Amino acid sequence: MRAWILPMLLMLCGSTVAAGLISADSGGAATAVLLVFLVLAGVNSPLVFPRSIGALEAQRRSAVDGRPVVYWRPGCTYCMRLRIRLGRSARRLHWVDIWRDPAGAAAVRAVNDGDETVPTVVVAGRPHTNPDPEWVREQLSSSA
Repeated sequence: MRAWILPMLLMLCGSTVAAGLISADSGGAATAVLLVFLVLAGVNSPLVFPRSIGALEAQRRSAVDGRPVVYWRPGCTYCMRLRIRLGRSARRLHWVDIWRDPAGAAAVRAVNDGDETVPTVVVAGRPHTNPDPEWVREQLSSSA
């Protein structure tokens, strides 16, 4: 539920502003504002990211197939940048939502001096905090 707070707030704010614009006879502006807020809500929702799995399962799968593990959280702009820049190849990574998985949050804190800094990408057992998306893509192609 925590992952949906920001998207729901964005939809509520957009609806409120649009209702105010409609009452002021600005239907076109209301539509544009509502559309912008809906897009922002969608981009910040968990729907944009591949399905998250638990940290232990992600580590197990990564040990088997060599693919990187990405620790992320909803609403993180750097996580969004990584996800968007990876494009379709993002589905080949193992994604762990640290807000849903306490073990994932603990793993991130362990490698980031107690901070939950995301995205943290673990490649071959080595953590990399907020790496360049192109570097992550190279790591993914070398693990295939």
